[in-house]
Amino acid sequence: MQSILSRASHWLALFCRLVAGVALISLLAVTIADVSTRYLSKLTEGAIAFRVSGSVELVSYLMLFSLLAAMAANVEKSQVVVEAFSHGLPTTLKTRLHGVYLLGFAVLGLVLFFGLLDSAASAARHGEVTQDLRIPMGPVYYLAAFLSILLGIRSAIHALLGMLFGVEEEAAHGE
Repeated sequence: MQSILSRASHWLALFCRLVAGVALISLLAVTIADVSTRYLSKLTEGAIAFRVSGSVELVSYLMLFSLLAAMAANVEKSQVVVEAFSHGLPTTLKTRLHGVYLLGFAVLGLVLFFGLLDSAASAARHGEVTQDLRIPMGPVYYLAAFLSILLGIRSAIHALLGMLFGVEEEAAHGE
């Protein structure tokens, strides 16, 4: 059971890192293209007037996807250990407490998932689109909801590994 959970978490983390990486590279490409075309327009005094329409909008949604995916990919490394409270505790107890802490992230992922799922359904029903590019908001919310549930799933997996098996996050993650 423990190895199945560890492997599932590992593959989900790789998928989330891929999504975060693609979103960040896309974000950088949009930003570079926008700045370059603005500068080119300035250099040619408007003779070449290419513009990246909706760049602010694209960057904001790509940032959302990259942050959600990165949070899901690295959830087991998220706790800041406060040595004043846990200094004298055994390692297994620290690991089990970390598992309890990760349950909060699992709940957060679940709450985000249901909220975004509701927003996606509402956007799809009402034909809501983005302001500049007129992109349907339903798929944007559905992708964010999917990444949120991955955050919840990985948090729950590491909470179980920590609380039930006393497995440290690095060992569970395969590093």
